[in-house]
Amino acid sequence: MVLVKKIKDKKVNIEFNKEFIQVINEKIKSRDIDFLDKSLKELLPADSADIIENLTPENRSKLIELEGFSINPEIFVELNESVQTEIFLLLSIDSITSLLKKLESDNALKILENLDKEKKRIVLDKLPPKDRFLLEEGLSYPEDTAARIMQREFTAIPSDWSVGHTIDYLRENEDLPDEFLEIFIVDSDFIPIGTVPSSKVLRTARETKMNSIMRKMQVLIPVNMDQEEVGHTFENYNLTSAGVVDKNNKLVGMITSDDILTVIQEEAEEDVLRLAGVGDEEITDSIFKKTKRRFNWLLLNLFTALLATWVISKFGGTIEQMVALAFLMPIVASMGGNAGMQTLAVTIRAIATKELTSENLAKIVSKEFVIGVLNGIIFALITGIIVQLWFNEINLSILISVSMILNMIVAGLFGILVPVTLKKFNIDPALASSVFVTTITDVIGFLSFLGLGAYFFYN
Repeated sequence: MVLVKKIKDKKVNIEFNKEFIQVINEKIKSRDIDFLDKSLKELLPADSADIIENLTPENRSKLIELEGFSINPEIFVELNESVQTEIFLLLSIDSITSLLKKLESDNALKILENLDKEKKRIVLDKLPPKDRFLLEEGLSYPEDTAARIMQREFTAIPSDWSVGHTIDYLRENEDLPDEFLEIFIVDSDFIPIGTVPSSKVLRTARETKMNSIMRKMQVLIPVNMDQEEVGHTFENYNLTSAGVVDKNNKLVGMITSDDILTVIQEEAEEDVLRLAGVGDEEITDSIFKKTKRRFNWLLLNLFTALLATWVISKFGGTIEQMVALAFLMPIVASMGGNAGMQTLAVTIRAIATKELTSENLAKIVSKEFVIGVLNGIIFALITGIIVQLWFNEINLSILISVSMILNMIVAGLFGILVPVTLKKFNIDPALASSVFVTTITDVIGFLSFLGLGAYFFYN
């Protein structure tokens, strides 16, 4: 069974195992609604979502289709997008509408984004006017912006209110968010001028004016700010929440740290996947979908490999007369490729965290040049000694040593110059850099090794 522990009468999933998932599968087949309902309610939404994701597609469909069975809306928020899409194909329009009504605006918007265009329109038409307006407004902003992740439920009060007036308002107003850490203080134009921690309100005398205990607003998030930039802002200023303002600086929402944790995780996963050329692939995606996403990347790699092969073909005669070159040339290309990818990974991270700027670019490039020289010399000596002991040919040892130094320098330089150049052309460096760096190091490696080989042995 599931290993759980009690914390404040809530069961928290520590680990669920194959046996428990098998039990769930069996209960789905036997249509034991009471057991399923009780089991998923005892777990936190994230843990329930993990269980649903680990079910077979057939049993997942049966779970949703069971008559009278309903799932906590918070569970849907925790499901990955591909499983959400799969489940929404099974739900009626009324069920989806009811689901959205129970969620906060930011979570409702995330779910709405995964519906197809026609179903999205129908669902929006069935929502109350206020909810429909908020969601349509959110969808009008570009993806990956602050407006798409902000929560439209927040607490804001006029600057001239007293603490007592504020407390009474918080108790009586049912439209406020269930949880909030900060209360926004706004002027007559609804422009935020400061915040007051909710804990401070509870500890302050009722007659005290809110504007006398507020912290002046220092950081505001524009609605069109990229969500990655929002994450950097939260990190730089150690924020737990921040107000979001429109083009007129009026308060329209707030972003909390839990939203940012999700953004940071998504951005990190996206960069890793893009470096491997698989985009935003999910493990639950179909075989056809995975194949389609990987095709373009592999096709580009094929053409770059053909380019490297073409370079080798130009030295066919040299290779025929000195067969040892064929044995050794993959070493130079491989070392250069690995060195380039090391520099590339560090550069991508520096770009993502805003550590690499136009001011320090020259210094960083110089540093990578020196690193390339040092690594080149070290591995040139190691490789030269091995080749000398293996083939007992001094010219061959010198050849591979010089080629190693040249390619390691090229790898270091292009590992930083390629992503920086792509960034300047508004091309995602995480998506396109690796194939270019690998191609350059392969071509330069083969060209230097075979070109110098032709010179050393045939001149």
